[in-house]
Amino acid sequence: MTHRQILLVIAGLMAGMFLSSLDQTIVGTSMRTIADDLDGLSLQAWVTTAYLITSTIATPIYGKLSDIFGRRPLFIIAIVIFLVGSIAAGFAGSMYQLAIFRALQGLGAGGLLALPLAIMGDILAPRERAKYQGYFLAVFGISSVVGPLIGGLLSGTPEILFVTGWRWVFLINLPIGIIALAVVTRFLHIPHTRRKVRIDWWGAATVVLALVPLLLVAEQGREWGWDSIGAFVCYGLGAIGIAAFILSEKLMGDDALIPLKLFKNATFSMATVLGVLVGFGMFGAMMTIPLYYQLVSGATPTESGFLMLPMILGLMISSIVSGQIISRTGKYAIFPKTGTALMVVGFFWLTFLTVDKPVIWMMIGTFFIGLGLGQLMQTLTIASQNSVGPRDIGVATSSSTFFRQIGGTLGVAVLFSVLFTRIPETIAAAFASAGVKKDLAAALADPNVVADPANKGILDLLQQGQNGGSLGDSLNGDTSFLNGADPRLSAPFLDGFNNATVTVYWVALAVVAVAFILSWFLRPAPLRQKSALQEAADDEAAVQADLAAASTASLIAPVAAETSEAAGGTTTATDSADSKP
Repeated sequence: MTHRQILLVIAGLMAGMFLSSLDQTIVGTSMRTIADDLDGLSLQAWVTTAYLITSTIATPIYGKLSDIFGRRPLFIIAIVIFLVGSIAAGFAGSMYQLAIFRALQGLGAGGLLALPLAIMGDILAPRERAKYQGYFLAVFGISSVVGPLIGGLLSGTPEILFVTGWRWVFLINLPIGIIALAVVTRFLHIPHTRRKVRIDWWGAATVVLALVPLLLVAEQGREWGWDSIGAFVCYGLGAIGIAAFILSEKLMGDDALIPLKLFKNATFSMATVLGVLVGFGMFGAMMTIPLYYQLVSGATPTESGFLMLPMILGLMISSIVSGQIISRTGKYAIFPKTGTALMVVGFFWLTFLTVDKPVIWMMIGTFFIGLGLGQLMQTLTIASQNSVGPRDIGVATSSSTFFRQIGGTLGVAVLFSVLFTRIPETIAAAFASAGVKKDLAAALADPNVVADPANKGILDLLQQGQNGGSLGDSLNGDTSFLNGADPRLSAPFLDGFNNATVTVYWVALAVVAVAFILSWFLRPAPLRQKSALQEAADDEAAVQADLAAASTASLIAPVAAETSEAAGGTTTATDSADSKP
């Protein structure tokens, strides 16, 4: 493909990716406002994991179907499904409804995540691919800046056109999606040769059976009890699902949703394991950062979005620099090591967070995390794509994304479970502090504090606590009672949330530390110089050349035989004549 054709295709891909990346940044910084309105902050994990579960399951299915029917129609279908889910989410009446509609969005997002990477693998050589990542990072960077601002403005507005402001966080996807559809329909045209293969419906069904029970127990284990009957049922169903999935994939062979032959390649296997661990740390811990800014630092949704810019800046810098180095040298083995090392530094820095630390402390930690992620996100995908032939680019890309999403989904479920398991303990410990007791007593003795309406929510909670109620559950639902409250009254709640969040960062640190150790065992092969389309075209040309040669040989052979026979007959006749007297 010419450079102009490549740029037009990339324009279509960027339109779809802008839709999904904008949605993530808008929702992340608006979640506290949404949860307060729908009374369910502790259910935030359901909203997040529902989206991740369906997008995770849909990712390899899109990859397989796009190998069969072509990338373009599947990309258009993904955008349409995403828009339908966005409209439904905009009219959700509870956190559970929102989770269901976010799951529908996830079915479309699976295609928006996997297909652009697969298409890039089709049209660009691995060595050139890193250079074009800058275009996608520009889209991601713009959406990361604009998304929080738009999300903050919408969620901070009580009503827009007779609709609650935060609902426009989802409804705004409609005009953006229509533009994306128009761009994709106009410019996204790449060659495709349809292959007749079986669709692995059993693989899709068994992966649902494997993932959903395990994610359910990860989310609900703290309430059920990790050794309860419900938990053990989920463990059992998950184990059965995993075994059934592996058996299904083995029986399907090359037509499997995730062909097991891919794991015979050591580079693909190690890149996949690293993707799971990085996804766990990235998605799981990063979801807590906007929440921390808003609850502990007192930032508005818009401000919390801008406070995420150091991470985005670090991600863009490291991704662009590493992409240029890969493009010029063809080597990328160092980046998984340095990327995971920087993530370890970032999470270790965040373990020292305290309530009285300035906001810059969190920003420095997230900058290091961004520097690490920028080196890992594209490098692991390139390693996976480069380890397979052109025929398997789609399924390799979707498999790589699938396992990274699994890591992210588990990370959100597990780390939010850890967070809300720890909060009752850390809040109780904060209230037991001598300094907090002294400050509380002074605040409660102040008539101005007691008379201030902004303190009513906390005063009611303290009264319930004296009557035997649990203060540990105070952050599970509506947290707006902290807004504008006297600092002496809100301090134990904020201190408790801070300490619980630090526990989350310790867990994320342990996971990315394991990824750092394993990164030394990744043995990447030299990057190929041709794109998948070019390799496929060359292979097809070679096959045609072989067929032409065979055809020519088959035509020449009878003629040669006849010539030989004719020559033999003449010789015999001559010999006979010579033998006569």
